[in-house]
Amino acid sequence: MPRTLVDLPTLLDLESLDLNLFRGNIPNAGSERVFGGQLIGQAMAAACRTVKGRLPHSLHGYFLSAGDLHLPIVYRVEVLRDGKSYSTRRVTALQCRNQIFSTIVSFHVEEKGAFQHQETMPDVPPPAKLTPEEPHRQPMFVETPQFIRRYYGLEAITVETGRYFGHKLEDGRTNVWIKTTVKMPDDPMLHMCALAYASDYSLLDAVTARYGCPPFDKRLIRASLDHAMWFHQAFRADDWLLYAHDSPSASGGRGLTRGLIFKPDGALVVSVAQEGSVRERR
Repeated sequence: MPRTLVDLPTLLDLESLDLNLFRGNIPNAGSERVFGGQLIGQAMAAACRTVKGRLPHSLHGYFLSAGDLHLPIVYRVEVLRDGKSYSTRRVTALQCRNQIFSTIVSFHVEEKGAFQHQETMPDVPPPAKLTPEEPHRQPMFVETPQFIRRYYGLEAITVETGRYFGHKLEDGRTNVWIKTTVKMPDDPMLHMCALAYASDYSLLDAVTARYGCPPFDKRLIRASLDHAMWFHQAFRADDWLLYAHDSPSASGGRGLTRGLIFKPDGALVVSVAQEGSVRERR
């Protein structure tokens, strides 16, 4: 099994350059471009460094241009608001003064609300019951988890294995169990930033799954355009979490996807939404 090249705690430990100015490095993972999740996770980590006593509850960001793998990324944090219950930060990721990602992160003091409800977790097998069967013995499926572990620093177990071999999912709903490859320190903010990093992985699969396109189909060009997250309950990113995806719409070369992230006990901890560019390669 190949050693992972992505050390998430180190990736999220940004260098402080000046007041509200931080630098993040790019892992030497051999990828073709900067992973969008890295921009999300590091930008959120930069915002967290400027807030005390409050945890993030939402993030809304836009990918502005592709990042250069050979340049460090500088994160500039702007303080927009520090109120009694909420704090708001704008974070801009720059390479050579070029803006490549921009996001707003909102923080909230802990409080109890009068209402509490959530979506029901999909009825899928737990990771321990997804044992190797015939599809898992095929080379492409065997290599995929190793690729994810090595280049993304994540463990991933796919529930609907048939989509790796061109099987169509009529409703486009996909499920994958995820967690970080390494044990994370006991810091809630670090776990939130790590899951923000992981949340960009596999989300656009929901757009193409209903057409029988495998996740790494080279006939397609896919890119994240924007990204939003809402944090509901506490969790650990180094424990198994179910990432349930669906896509309510696709048109005009773009696809809208939604993701719900659950703990194994059924608690909904994070909601995600993203629109991405999905095009046939010409």
